[in-house]
Amino acid sequence: MANFQDYHGLPQFRQAVAKFMGRTRGNRVCFDPARIVMSGGATGAHEVTAFCLADPGDAFLVPTPYYAGFDRDLKWRTGVELVPVICKSSNNFKLTRKALEAAFEKGKEQNIKIKGLLVTNPSNPLGTIMDKETLTTLVSFINEKHIHLISDEIYASTVFCHPSFISIAEIIEDANIECNRNLIHIVYSLSKDMGFPGFRVGIIYSYNDEVVNCARKMSSFGLVSSQTQYLIASMLSDDEFVDKFVVESAKRLAKRYGIFCRGLAQVGIKCLQSNAGLFLWMDLRCLLRKQTFDEEMKLWKVIIHQVKINISPGVSFHCSEPGWFRVCYANMDDRDVEVSLTRIRAFVRRNKAEMVAAKNRCSRRNLRLSFSFRSLDDFLISPHSSITHSPIVKATTC
Repeated sequence: MANFQDYHGLPQFRQAVAKFMGRTRGNRVCFDPARIVMSGGATGAHEVTAFCLADPGDAFLVPTPYYAGFDRDLKWRTGVELVPVICKSSNNFKLTRKALEAAFEKGKEQNIKIKGLLVTNPSNPLGTIMDKETLTTLVSFINEKHIHLISDEIYASTVFCHPSFISIAEIIEDANIECNRNLIHIVYSLSKDMGFPGFRVGIIYSYNDEVVNCARKMSSFGLVSSQTQYLIASMLSDDEFVDKFVVESAKRLAKRYGIFCRGLAQVGIKCLQSNAGLFLWMDLRCLLRKQTFDEEMKLWKVIIHQVKINISPGVSFHCSEPGWFRVCYANMDDRDVEVSLTRIRAFVRRNKAEMVAAKNRCSRRNLRLSFSFRSLDDFLISPHSSITHSPIVKATTC
């Protein structure tokens, strides 16, 4: 185990990972261990893939909202750019052919060479999955434009209720769907599905031989240790353990998701309906005095300092509409969940009441809104406060 291993990775490791990838996709598709390239987590896998497919200045289309880390993973060292594909709440942020075409044409107008499309399925931050129709549209689009498709599927086994997850690997197996397989690449990781991000096990699975060969050479800069490979191979080869783990994980995620959604609904806060991932997409647009991203950031700061909870603002995920926030609910114990919901509900109730009162009186005089935690007032009026006074905190005359 202490001896140096070649860049291909241990055979039993690649075989176990290939088998597990098939397992998380309902055993409807098989993966070839020879096409598996290991990397130091999905972060390294994305960077290597970007290096293989694009030159500095080239770009990938990415549907919004998307994982904030892509700005780091794909851009910092590669020089690659990201062109957002704008998705909207009016259709639950579903990706459409119209949105893809608009983003592609915008890139062309700006003289940006589009080399690929990157999607996350299941989505981070939405917690939704792509249906067969959408995935088929993606394949048709990238074939027509002759650009690559990178499918980030690191949340494949976090789906906790119907509909079930469909991998891009299943779509291209359909004999009725025309596809140039050299354009298809999957990024995977065990960090989310198995719950050990610290092990840094990332996977590139490409149907393109040149990409596999190039990525394998580059993987020398981010190898998975031989000790970790032995451990993972042993763990994933235990079918009984894997089956129990995946089932129990889905059960707990479903329970936690339900607790949060029901708890927020008690104060009129809605969430995007989802069925996967470790988070939910919460709609706080009703708490914004103005529908702007500046107001969203001010609300975020108020929640941090008053509620003592950090929920990620939608602007950090390049969301096109202000007022959406991502809540990660899978990294807390039951007590923390109860405390978090209690604080959020108290904040929303008080804030809504004060906003109504302020609206009724704003024509008569300026009104400084107070929140449910008195200590916040002292903090906000302090000359040392770093928070810009938000209209949520301080109402002005109409």
